[in-house]
Amino acid sequence: MIGCGAVTELKSGPAYQKTDGFKLAAVMRRNLALAQDYALRHNIAAYSSDPADIINNDNIDAVYIATPPDSHKFYALQVADAGKPCCIEKPLAPSYADSLAIYNAFNDKDIPLFVAYYRRSLPRFNKVKALLESGAIGQVRTINAFLNKPANALDLSGEFNWRTDKQVAVGGYFDDLASHGLDLFAYLLGDFEIVKGLGSNQQGLYSSLDSISACWQHKNGVTGVGSWNFGGCTRQDRVVITGSEGEIRFSVFDEMPVTLQTLTARQEFIIDNPENIQLYHVQNMREHLVNNIVHPSSGATALHTSWVMEQILHSK
Repeated sequence: MIGCGAVTELKSGPAYQKTDGFKLAAVMRRNLALAQDYALRHNIAAYSSDPADIINNDNIDAVYIATPPDSHKFYALQVADAGKPCCIEKPLAPSYADSLAIYNAFNDKDIPLFVAYYRRSLPRFNKVKALLESGAIGQVRTINAFLNKPANALDLSGEFNWRTDKQVAVGGYFDDLASHGLDLFAYLLGDFEIVKGLGSNQQGLYSSLDSISACWQHKNGVTGVGSWNFGGCTRQDRVVITGSEGEIRFSVFDEMPVTLQTLTARQEFIIDNPENIQLYHVQNMREHLVNNIVHPSSGATALHTSWVMEQILHSK
């Protein structure tokens, strides 16, 4: 594992340790003391401050890149050159061009590449997918997504935060959070075809954008709109998929019930996430590598999400 920051403490790192047939053998962080601390706390045998110790180690079969997005390409190309399967944190890279370079490096060598859009593996969202595919709301017409969050203490402090530095993430929290939703919408409704967007920095608290809106159309004709604002007064996280005979409501991040509303009935489905939210994503990687069961989040699907993000952030 390259990078062992906050996302790996509970969300992902332990998932590798809990998956049969996987062993988290070594971790790397540029700060050797922090790498050692992580290794000791999580009972990992080896640690290093040099990525080559991980990537070129003959005893390591695959690599998980859990660093900020601006370094994904740097590490990923080395892993591809070493010929090892790789999982990369989302988004795949800050730009479509870098995402394409990563994808090509693995695809050209036919090396498995996974991206941590783990919502594709979560039961709650596969329930939504099953409802759609069963025709529970008839023909799907449109999707409406809204995410609103107040500025947090770090935003207000003015201290450095890579998530809101436009050199790392032009869209700020949009890159970090909306990418999850947009990738999920492609999984549920099929690939996007036409995408337009606009963004602004309303608060002036940091260099990246803090308010983004978009509209789009999927290849199957389903239309969509989305709004993501990171300076509102309250937290709101809601998605509504409307069909000819009903609608499905759910949250991308909050563990709210999945609600099915038709003309005659209303149902709620309460489906908890696992303690380590990437657990099913990691288990599906094992199924792909061992049993040839195709993983739902691949380099190709993540590349499409990178394209969608770029269309929104760079619309003219």
